[in-house]
Amino acid sequence: MKNSYIKRNIDNELSLWARDNERKPLLLRGARQVGKSSSVRKLGESFENFIEINFEKNTTIHSFFEGDLIPQEICGKIAVNFGKPVTAGKTLLFFDEIQACPNAISALRFFYEDFPELHVMAAGSLLEFALQDLPSFGVGRIDSIFMYPFSFAEFAAACGEELLWGEGYKASPEKPLFPAFHSKLTELLKRFLVVGGMPAVVAKYVENQDILSCKKTLETLITSLKADFTKYKKRIPELQITAAFNMATEQAGKSFSYSGAGQDFSRHQIWQALELLKMAGLIIPVVHTSASGLPLGAEINPAKQKMLVIDTGILQHLLGLPLSDILFQNDLSLVNKGNIAEIYVGLELLKNGSCYTQQQLYFWRREAKNSNAEVDYVVQIGGKIIPVEVKSGTTGKMQSMHLFLKEKQSEYGIRASLENFAQYDKIKVIPLYAVGRIPRFK
Repeated sequence: MKNSYIKRNIDNELSLWARDNERKPLLLRGARQVGKSSSVRKLGESFENFIEINFEKNTTIHSFFEGDLIPQEICGKIAVNFGKPVTAGKTLLFFDEIQACPNAISALRFFYEDFPELHVMAAGSLLEFALQDLPSFGVGRIDSIFMYPFSFAEFAAACGEELLWGEGYKASPEKPLFPAFHSKLTELLKRFLVVGGMPAVVAKYVENQDILSCKKTLETLITSLKADFTKYKKRIPELQITAAFNMATEQAGKSFSYSGAGQDFSRHQIWQALELLKMAGLIIPVVHTSASGLPLGAEINPAKQKMLVIDTGILQHLLGLPLSDILFQNDLSLVNKGNIAEIYVGLELLKNGSCYTQQQLYFWRREAKNSNAEVDYVVQIGGKIIPVEVKSGTTGKMQSMHLFLKEKQSEYGIRASLENFAQYDKIKVIPLYAVGRIPRFK
């Protein structure tokens, strides 16, 4: 199975875009090595001609985007250069690492205005930095899709367990999953927490089902991601970004504190570096909300944030967590060392939300004398505000959840755990392997 493409959920969205007669040029946005280019290449197989331009490698192509940005003239030069026709309806034109050629980003709007019949897609590992410098590059003329590493559902399908996952998807708090299927999905989930969802690592696991062999792939991947720190912003030293990344990793899933910065960097310097890591997609913030009404983002406190690392495989490797604790223990407190389970839940919420908007994660905390309370995540389901906690205890130990339900008058709360589907009063129990359903929960 080596070098074979592993199906992604995003493939369906890309196919829909390709068939849409009113489509716009499409930007694939997301962290480095989450599979953006591979998904576009897979789509390219359905076209008569597929032309991929990597602006980091094909530097001579930059000159095609100098002067007047006339799509037909640009396409004429591309056709000659690659020896392939650029024909509307038959050619998929893919600009990869487009952040290396800002003029090409600017040209996308003119493809929409002057050559809308042509299928044009673009992606870039550090695209958000370029877009920040081009704030009005194509509002209303360019669409975006946000991409993340493999979700658990995608991982299960890649492992040949699509039917098993289908059974889990059909289960509910009112109709628990058959115990043997629940156990099997739980064991598969534990492997996913260790392997993570980065495509290169998933491909390695699917190839030989050997978790230990995935460690080398993870090491190579992490080295590559850290090497990119020098590209983020020339005016911010690599050591500053590394320090912020290490702090976010060590505090992952906890309320972020700047006190660990030491004497080398100030609070502001760490904040600067964290903002870059967020833009690169390696760090994902969870922001405090009062959750008193919708939208949840209307009442946030940006000073109170948790940081998630983009992938549980990367995180457990960086933290050096004992694999046996995750793979062979049935106690969530052991499985959740390093807050792995809590971080996994947040990532699954992102991966299973709409790919057409950049999702935001929220948590809730009440700090009062002798009455502190915190809920791991707060989500909007339909027009309802629903608290989500990652727990292993019984309902009697969920004081924060019950306090939230009472204060906010929420209809119900969700507990994510290693348990099977269940319901206790106003608490719906969702197994960890099924938390990706929460954004579409009914």
